Amino acid sequence: MAPLVRRRGDSSQEAGLMPLAHVRRSSGRDLALSTVELSATYDGLLEGYPCARVNDRAISSLSSWARTSYPSMPFHLIDPPRTYPDEKPGRLGPVEVLPAVRCVGVFSGSPLRKDDDSVWCESVLVVAWFQADVSLPVGEDVLPAFRELAWEDLAEDREL
Repeated sequence: MAPLVRRRGDSSQEAGLMPLAHVRRSSGRDLALSTVELSATYDGLLEGYPCARVNDRAISSLSSWARTSYPSMPFHLIDPPRTYPDEKPGRLGPVEVLPAVRCVGVFSGSPLRKDDDSVWCESVLVVAWFQADVSLPVGEDVLPAFRELAWEDLAEDREL
């Protein structure tokens, strides 16, 4: 069985292109990760605590940042899990926690249209997600969502 995640240097298939890693979808399509940006989910939270309103704002902010940073590419957000620790609710409501690391990655794969020349065309998608730790390229906790990503519906072909 092929690994779900390969790091650069695991294969000689990357002639000329040097992706950071590959993620294999359950359909068998390999996605190459060319760019990844990580930051702490609650970086900048100076006051208060994680709650639904803070988390909604964090998710919206990440989506806006990704769309602005990569305006010519399609975008998809993998909905993050929200956990509710057994803590007394504060004045902003119950404590609600997102995974510790927010991520944005640029992925590419083989062309969606069969008639496209795979040497000069690729499918691309910018994906934002949250994961538990700094595992690269994709944390084990979010890998199942990547394997089931509706790539054919979300990505777009582009010429190189």
